[in-house]
Parts: sequence; structure tokens; C-alpha cells
Amino acid sequence: MNLNPDNIENYNYDSFIPDNFMPLMRFSESPPLGSISPDFSLWSLDQEETKLSELWANHEYLVVEFGSFT
Repeated sequence: MNLNPDNIENYNYDSFIPDNFMPLMRFSESPPLGSISPDFSLWSLDQEETKLSELWANHEYLVVEFGSFT
């Protein structure tokens, strides 16, 4: 996984206030509702890499949830 260290540092903010998390919320860059998502890599909890397109091919319905546990 190729992560930009600046993004990790910005993500691990010390308090949950809008000034800390709003710069990370780039909703305008998201695909429009109902459109097909671009293909990208995903990693499982055991660090296995797969592509979104591989999961689509194996499942009639697919929900991918993004978020954090803080």
C-alpha cells in the first residue's frame, strides 16, 4: 500500500473538530450517486490485496464500507 505520510499525519489528528477533519472530506471528488465506481485496490484485514472489479465479478450485490474506528 502506497500512503502519503502527510495524509497519515493529517488523519491522526488529536481532537475531533471540523478544522481537523473537514480538509480530508473531499465529497466533490466522489462519483455521483448511481454511477459506477472506478476500479481500485482493496486490502483485507489479513493484508490480502484484491481489486474492486474482482469482488464485483464474484458477487451479485456488493457493499464496500469506508470509515474509521476511533
